Parts: sequence; C-alpha cells; structure tokens
Amino acid sequence: MRVHTFILDSMPHSIIFDHMFQLPLPILEKLARPVLVYLVLVLLLRIFGKRELAQLNPFDLVVLLSLSNVVQNAIIGEDNSVTGGVIGAFGLLAINWLVVRVLFRSKKLTRAIEGRATLLIHNGQVDRKALERESLTLAELVEVIHKQGFEDTHQVHRCELEPNGTFYVEGFDPSAADKHHVELMARLDALSREVAALRAQSAS
Repeated sequence: MRVHTFILDSMPHSIIFDHMFQLPLPILEKLARPVLVYLVLVLLLRIFGKRELAQLNPFDLVVLLSLSNVVQNAIIGEDNSVTGGVIGAFGLLAINWLVVRVLFRSKKLTRAIEGRATLLIHNGQVDRKALERESLTLAELVEVIHKQGFEDTHQVHRCELEPNGTFYVEGFDPSAADKHHVELMARLDALSREVAALRAQSAS
C-alpha cells in the first residue's frame, strides 16, 4: 500500500490527469464506434430471430452475456480514458434515443426493424413450421406454457412469440358449464360457512 502511495505521490498530477482524460482517439471516431456497433447488433438480432432475446436455454443466455465482451474493443478502441468512456456512453444513449423516437413515430418502420409476432399455437394446435422458423423445440414451447400455468398445449387458445422475445399465452375461455360449476361451488361454500356460524351460535 505504501509503495502505491509513494508512486502516486511521486508522479506529477498532470500525468495522472492525462492518463484519465486525454483521448488517444479522435472524438468523431469515439462517437462513430458505438453507433456502428449498436446498429450492427440490432441488425444481427433481427436476422437471428427472437429466441435469442427470449433466453430459452443457457446457451442463449451465454451468447447475450458474451456479446458485451466481444464488442467491447470495437466500441472503445485503444482507449481506457474516462473521457473516452463518457463519450462512448453518450454515443450509445444518443443512438438508442434517436432510434426509439423514430420507431415511435413510424409503425411501418417499427414492424420492419422489430418484425412481427409469430403465432405458435392456435386453438390448441401447434404450428410446427412456425416453431422451425424460430428455431424452437416443442419441449421449449411446453416449458413456456407450463410457466403460464397450463399443463398441455391443448389448453392454450393462442400463443405468440413477440418481437421483444416475450411470450403471450392465452387460454380458452371457460365454458358455460364450467362457469356454472364454479358458481355452484362458491354458493355451497357460502352455505357451509353460514351453517357453521349458526351451529356456533346455537352451541353458545
């Protein structure tokens, strides 16, 4: 600890600030790098499908976690300065803000960039061609509907894979007989509670 303190004390303050804030790369390049990487990543995620965003298995998660390390050098270049990091962060936030604003104003462009939702189950029937297009297995789809509280695909009226990687799962509406059964059971429970209360009153 004393050695590090001695080194810092012996170094001129101007050198310390130069290492922290001096840019080894032009500002325009620092802004262009994150913007270019951002656009390329958006395009690649669009090409490779929505399942990467859904993170259905550990392999998808590993890919997403590794992407940041893979493109790190492409974004910052040979620059570890504080100023370079701030400029790079500003470039990423600025391009994201711009893209979000543009997509907000144009529904057609939003559909072109993000794509459309993919219908996987309709009226209890699995669309295997849609599964193949999205590189989804039947086991992965069943796991998704299990998380939504359904035991089998036949209980699902509609299941869609949204462009952002989330699943929309809708079950069949309960039939009139099912609704009547639920109402009848609720009435029986209410009567049972009333009878129990009357017995308790008579006993006291």
